[in-house]
Amino acid sequence: MIIGIDPGQKGGIAIMTEDRNACGYVMPLAGKEIDGHELANYLRGLPDVLVIIEKVHSMPKQGVASTFKFGMGFGIVIGVCEALGLPYRLVTPQAWKKAVLSGTAKDKSAAINFVRRAYPGLDLSPGRLRAPHDGIADAVCLAEYGRQLMAKETA
Repeated sequence: MIIGIDPGQKGGIAIMTEDRNACGYVMPLAGKEIDGHELANYLRGLPDVLVIIEKVHSMPKQGVASTFKFGMGFGIVIGVCEALGLPYRLVTPQAWKKAVLSGTAKDKSAAINFVRRAYPGLDLSPGRLRAPHDGIADAVCLAEYGRQLMAKETA
């Protein structure tokens, strides 16, 4: 089983089986912070898991407070994986986009379109969302990157 995590507040979680069945979730929040307890509930007890986490960094012109908050959320995601003993890999956006979104603009729309094509049964607008959730789309793409990586390693 492969888990893809886009670690932002507007991020997402995707759970994918080796036979390409996938489901996606909006990143759980407690107020304005990532809810580590709820994230752990999503991940706890999953068998034979590899977690693929987008390796994030500060962005130019991003404020100090927002950079700190973003980094704290990233740390919560890694902390949950560490506490649950889940193996994980950090993958840069450039690496997963090159592998999964090859031949596209490699933007949010490309990720949404990829998921709609490759995983047509996956709900990108859960609950009351009107527009597709790009955090879920990115998480699915991260899980797809992990699936491709695992296929190469076992071949």
